[in-house]
Amino acid sequence: MSTNLLDLDLAAVAAFCEQLGEKRFRATQLYRWIHQRGASDFDQMSDLAKSLREKLKGCAHVSALPILSEHVSADGTVKWLFDVGGGNAVETVFIPEDDRGTLCISSQAGCAVGCRFCSTGHQGFSRNLTTGEIVAQLWFAEHTLRERRGGGERVISNVVMMGMGEPLQNYSALVPALRTMLDDHGYGLSRRRVTVSTSGVVPMIDRLAQDCPVALAVSLHAPGDALRDTLVPLNRKYPLAELLAACGRYLEHAPRDFITFEYCMLEGVNDQPEHARELIALVNGSAGERVPCKFNLIPFNPFPASGLRRSSNAAVAAFAKLLSDAGIVTTVRKTRGDDIDAACGQLAGDVKDRTKVGERMAKLRTIPIQPVP
Repeated sequence: MSTNLLDLDLAAVAAFCEQLGEKRFRATQLYRWIHQRGASDFDQMSDLAKSLREKLKGCAHVSALPILSEHVSADGTVKWLFDVGGGNAVETVFIPEDDRGTLCISSQAGCAVGCRFCSTGHQGFSRNLTTGEIVAQLWFAEHTLRERRGGGERVISNVVMMGMGEPLQNYSALVPALRTMLDDHGYGLSRRRVTVSTSGVVPMIDRLAQDCPVALAVSLHAPGDALRDTLVPLNRKYPLAELLAACGRYLEHAPRDFITFEYCMLEGVNDQPEHARELIALVNGSAGERVPCKFNLIPFNPFPASGLRRSSNAAVAAFAKLLSDAGIVTTVRKTRGDDIDAACGQLAGDVKDRTKVGERMAKLRTIPIQPVP
């Protein structure tokens, strides 16, 4: 059986080459050709011995994902739809800015978490991506964009695992992909510039801290368990107290000295001043020991099946001011690519509501806000 070398981090490539009777430095050369130069044809790898190239042709390949579509936003954001077989597709988004290029990568086809404000979650879960399918998104985007810009300097400086899926529910494929992103012989990205976003899979947060600590973003979206149970169903398994404790443990190993809390602003659901005050109390902790954090407030991107509305700009600004006045670094995410459905929470393709979520949306506004002492 032929091995897709995009599935292998450097240690695994070295082991693979050893099985072929080759020394480790050959593995490093091969790895650099694939990831730094974007080569998929072994004949292009001119400093590899011809005998090794012939061996590789018989047992290995470098396979990109087939492209179903590409869309370019008016703001320069690029969205690709990749075919992962079985009628499934995943989306990858490149966001250019003056000081960085950020690639938003998917980890699953669909998502099993089912957050109520995310269109990806509404289509249900199909399967985990392989390591090679995760890495292929970066491999394709980096080398395609670099070629379009005439070669030369690296285009992608930041990677965020914030596309389709819950990365920590695909842990065994995620970690080798992260190692390839970080490896100096691969993409050489800084741990501070690779972010894993999770809805709160507590045991895997602890494992990631030990195995491959990168920047961590937590999809919070509510200040109390009752509301978060409804918005982020995973909270029923890992409630806020457990999640915040895991965040504190993660910071002992993280490359950054804070956790980013993502907070999608939903009109009349989680955007009231009382919610902001409850959030402040939550991160300050009962003993007054604040979880070092920053908040990223995300304007909701509506889709018909959600039954939710975007908070007004005034409500978002007032919410941000309350957090900032309490000494919490707070930013409001600039919406990018919404004209091509590439903004946060929009990655879904054809949305299929398999959860009858619309019937539950009306109940959100009846959940009481917990008083803050």
